Amino acid sequence: MSAYTDKDPRIHGIKNKIRVVPNFPKPGIMFQDITTLLLDPKAFRDTIDLFVERYKGKNISVVAGIEARGFIFGPPIALAIGAKFVPLRKPKKLPGEVIFEEYVLEYGRDCLEMHVGAVQPGENALVVDDLIATGGTLRAAMNLLERAGAEVVECACVIELPDLKGRERLNGKPLFVLVESH
Repeated sequence: MSAYTDKDPRIHGIKNKIRVVPNFPKPGIMFQDITTLLLDPKAFRDTIDLFVERYKGKNISVVAGIEARGFIFGPPIALAIGAKFVPLRKPKKLPGEVIFEEYVLEYGRDCLEMHVGAVQPGENALVVDDLIATGGTLRAAMNLLERAGAEVVECACVIELPDLKGRERLNGKPLFVLVESH
């Protein structure tokens, strides 16, 4: 599900602040750069507010952010809805005991790690990232949280690249996005 489509004027402002950088990081890629969104306090605030409006009062106790840009959007959402923030990190970035989930990307393999005990069985979790492309990273995050006993309620991203069909890899789990980029 896309956000409030164009009914909410904040969506237009957010979309206009996302810079598209052609051929980055390699030829043929149209990179969706959210740093320009972060430079505009109103657009950044509107982004967080739209997520908070959706998730406040939904009994979510865990906001899990995917490294690295999920760390930008996840913590303010977690604070505003009264949930804890759980970072899902790349390998060897967390001290202590971790559980991990490996996944396949279109160009190789990667892995997400989470501290053992960060999530308790039965907790309701929201997964946050800046963008969904092929869906592999979100799927790995969901698997990791579910293996720890959490119930993933929904995934939330600022941007979706629907042509890459990442939503299909979420096995029917709801996905909420603010803007689509084709």
